Amino acid sequence: MSLEQQISKGIMEAMKAKDTVRLMTLRNVKKVILEAKSASAGIAELSDEEVIKIIGKLAKQGTDSANIYTQQNRPDLAAEESAQVAVLQEYLPKQMTPEELTAAVREIITEVGATSMKEMGKVMGVASKRLAGRADGKEISAKVKELLS
Repeated sequence: MSLEQQISKGIMEAMKAKDTVRLMTLRNVKKVILEAKSASAGIAELSDEEVIKIIGKLAKQGTDSANIYTQQNRPDLAAEESAQVAVLQEYLPKQMTPEELTAAVREIITEVGATSMKEMGKVMGVASKRLAGRADGKEISAKVKELLS
């Protein structure tokens, strides 16, 4: 079952369970998926990688919003955003630990043959694709800089 189908199934389960947070979150994901399909004509279904990118982007936006609400002393809104992010994370692959990230980036650097900061672009291109959804872009970038310096 594709990730898109799992989300549709999750919507039905949330309706039956009367779980409003889960229902609202998954409907939003479904809306963004449908928008992505209609933006590129002729696509019947998105790949799981594309759906993971969409969910990751929504999770990052939710986390950022929760942080802003916390800074503005709005714990009610921060809690709502955090609950939505928790639902989104159930559909994302397990995030890499710092040790796993370091090992993966070292392997990519060796594979690409990079030796200096001048080749950071090559490494980031491969790393971003390979580690998409499993590590944040900022973390990947920081690790690549650290290892190439």
